[in-house]
Amino acid sequence: MSERRRPIWPAYPLSALAAGLGHCYLGEWKRGASWFGLYVLALAFLSARTLSGAFELSEPFLVTALQFTAVSFTDIAVPLAVLLVSLLDVYLIGLTWRTRSPAAAPNEARSNGS
Repeated sequence: MSERRRPIWPAYPLSALAAGLGHCYLGEWKRGASWFGLYVLALAFLSARTLSGAFELSEPFLVTALQFTAVSFTDIAVPLAVLLVSLLDVYLIGLTWRTRSPAAAPNEARSNGS
């Protein structure tokens, strides 16, 4: 199946699940990998209380990152922002796909040339 013939709607829940998955579904592999990498970095480093606290040997990083009792909005703001902007990017890609769809091409030819 051609990438342009795929339905666009599955890209939205995939992007809401993890940044970059919707891009990969639409065939934008490099863009999807970039978004996913940025999302993983945001989860790994920006959600930690401090960068130095994430690498302390006294407590493992995974244990400190998964302590839900002390999570505040500022801890999740950056990963959430990356996820939302990635979802917006998938939406904009979907809009460009709709405007460039093969079904719209005959209508453009009639309005421009005939």
